[in-house]
Amino acid sequence: MAMIYSLVARGPHVLAEYTRSGLRGNFSTVTRVLLKKIPSEDSSLSYVYDKYVFHYMVSDELTYLVMTDRQFSRQVSFQFLAEIKKRFIDTYGDRGKTAIAFAFNADFQRVLQAQMDYYNALKDQSRIAQINEELSTVKDVMIHNIDKVLERGERIELLVDKTNDLDQHAFKFKKHARHLKRSLWWRNVKLAVIIFFIVVAILYFILATACGGFKLKKCF
Repeated sequence: MAMIYSLVARGPHVLAEYTRSGLRGNFSTVTRVLLKKIPSEDSSLSYVYDKYVFHYMVSDELTYLVMTDRQFSRQVSFQFLAEIKKRFIDTYGDRGKTAIAFAFNADFQRVLQAQMDYYNALKDQSRIAQINEELSTVKDVMIHNIDKVLERGERIELLVDKTNDLDQHAFKFKKHARHLKRSLWWRNVKLAVIIFFIVVAILYFILATACGGFKLKKCF
């Protein structure tokens, strides 16, 4: 159970984002599609996407979003978003309303990382939070399936893999590519040698015809 990915955005423009260490996937692509569907009015909502959930909070035209697996506490997720919102506003004030994409990524990415690590470590507290969810503000946050907002053709298969797994696949692919490249090289070499001997044979035959026999007596 863990948070996987988080961001701060203004509309579809991501201002800062962070992916949990050791994980890779296409969730940043998925969130770009989702951000276009999120209204600019203040709201909070959770979208279920396969085995994962995107929790978001919109406040004063800025979107704070975190992606977790389905077992992770919603209470903790929205506590995280509230903390991220506070830290972002305390640091940048209203600059987020006019900033260009990734304007704060270099600095605020470290904040996202630190807070994700902190809230991911709250295992015991997350259990308590799950028990007390009905007594919190999370009870007012609706949960929708992602298909409610995505149009036909917009749904993307959500991939989340450990870096090591991807690295192993990449290593196998590179190894296969090297082997294929080596095989093609040897095949080209063999083909070149065969063509060379064919050309030599043709030239020899032409010379033999012109020089009165295979011993080339008339020419030498």
